[in-house]
Amino acid sequence: MKRDNPWTTLSSRQVYDNPWIGVVEHQVLTPAHAPGIYGTVHLKNLALGVVPVDDAGHTWLVGQWRYPLGRYSWEIPEGGGAHDVPPSDSAARELREETGIQAGHWLEIQRLDLSNSVTDERAVLFLAWGLEQGAPEPDDDERLEVRRLPLSEAFRMVAEGEITDAMSVAALQRLRIMAACGELPAGVVIG
Repeated sequence: MKRDNPWTTLSSRQVYDNPWIGVVEHQVLTPAHAPGIYGTVHLKNLALGVVPVDDAGHTWLVGQWRYPLGRYSWEIPEGGGAHDVPPSDSAARELREETGIQAGHWLEIQRLDLSNSVTDERAVLFLAWGLEQGAPEPDDDERLEVRRLPLSEAFRMVAEGEITDAMSVAALQRLRIMAACGELPAGVVIG
């Protein structure tokens, strides 16, 4: 069912811009036809996340300090990629940079709109298997801790609120649903 946009944009102006984001302030008429403002953040890259799974049913999490939150966060390997590059190519680069892992098999498992009341950020999540371990190559501004653990432990961390990153929660929960519904690809084991 098609729904009409109840908002009217009267004017827009960019109030901030850097290589990663742009912020726009819009003068609007709200759905109640009252004047108002709406600020939006445009993300210049696609968000990407990967759940790598080895033959023993283990995965890898990446721990790092998240500046906007002011706290440490455990996450699946994540990063960003240009919109004009295939998402799986950018995800493979991020997985290799953060963990040193290269995967022989890839499956897109979910697409998300992140924080869609304020941003236009979109994410693509992948399952990766047929893994080969190499040396990580983190960016100069990253200080990462990489941890291999059973998928069951990652699921527990989500359930107990130890993993709160939206893409990580969504990807790990999607993987659990796929397992429960018998939708995992041949060769993927959840330990």
